[in-house]
Amino acid sequence: MSFLDAILSSLSAIRAHALRSVLTMLGIVIGVAAVIAMVAVGNGARERVNAQIQSLGANLIIVIPGNITQGGARLGTGNASTLTDADAQALKTEIPAVQAAAPLVRGGVQVVSGGQNWATSAIGVDLDYFVARDWVVERGREFSEEETRRGGQVALIGQTVQRELFGGNDPVGAQIRVRNVPFEVIGVMSPKGQSMFGQDQDDVILLPLQTARQRVVGTNRAKNRSVNQIMVKIREGEDLSAAEEEMRRLLRQRHRIQDGRDDDFSLRNMAEIQATREESARTMAMLLLSVAAVSLVVGGIGIMNIMLVSVTERTREIGLRMAVGARPLDVMGQFLIEATTIALIGGLIGIGIGIGIAIITAMKAGWPLLVDPLVVVTAFVFSGLVGIVSGFYPAFRAARLDPVEALRAA
Repeated sequence: MSFLDAILSSLSAIRAHALRSVLTMLGIVIGVAAVIAMVAVGNGARERVNAQIQSLGANLIIVIPGNITQGGARLGTGNASTLTDADAQALKTEIPAVQAAAPLVRGGVQVVSGGQNWATSAIGVDLDYFVARDWVVERGREFSEEETRRGGQVALIGQTVQRELFGGNDPVGAQIRVRNVPFEVIGVMSPKGQSMFGQDQDDVILLPLQTARQRVVGTNRAKNRSVNQIMVKIREGEDLSAAEEEMRRLLRQRHRIQDGRDDDFSLRNMAEIQATREESARTMAMLLLSVAAVSLVVGGIGIMNIMLVSVTERTREIGLRMAVGARPLDVMGQFLIEATTIALIGGLIGIGIGIGIAIITAMKAGWPLLVDPLVVVTAFVFSGLVGIVSGFYPAFRAARLDPVEALRAA
């Protein structure tokens, strides 16, 4: 029997017991589909997280006010005004690894333009903010140094604010009112999308820091020049962990914090957050791989079981083939090909289901579809190996049958 004849014979045997063959393939189908879907979904989720973190800004460390104790009561993180403009300037000038240090203040505001109004966030920033966030103006221009220094009444708006206030009209040059303070829109920021914390980064109005602090956020911050947070961008190629330690030492020194006392600020390293999320994704991937491996093992056991049944059912056929000249190697090859064919067909079905699950998940979650061709090929090849391993013992058992005894079988 030629190799092609063996494959055709295998397909004929599978068709003859279609339901049994489908149930036998089920474990292989589930295992292969789980592998492909898991890798595709994991890659898409990781790409989405990386994009969200990069949207905050590359090599970014965020400094926020920390815990302090007043009257015996410990205030929560961010409840005390412990950071100032001077801290940001010191970080930029005294630590060589720091490329930009952007102090900012923020607050919720109602914005009015003509007959439209919208509730959004107003952020007071200086020019370092655009460097730290890797954020550029899509239309119009940034603040000038003069506007930043003297507190000009100009504003940059995000894509969401533009859509809600101006629709399809060009807002550059238009007048808006933020808490009854008039501002001229000088530009529209490029889209940033959703942050890793679930916030719409485009739903924002950017104002010069002095203007926001004195006329929008409140006079309490104008008095002590405090800020809500400082966004620090580390130069490319610098060690973020080392830079973070330098920043901590400098701020503790500036805030006169004695040894053994808690910091009155917190540092959030975006690279560490990204690493933590990727580690969580890898853990989940290993869990799903374990499920897929179990499914493949179960599928292999199913193939072995069915092939043993097939050997028993076809004992007389095996004896007849040996009687007319078939060698034990020919018989063994026939059953191995049949087991491998079942596994490969299951693998193809699993590939189709896995890609379908990946497509549906990517569409529902809104992240990119990343099906790795190497994973698809590997899963297909592995399903074939499972068929070979699972079919080896039944094929070996069939090849060892005595032709005379086999012909006597009922």
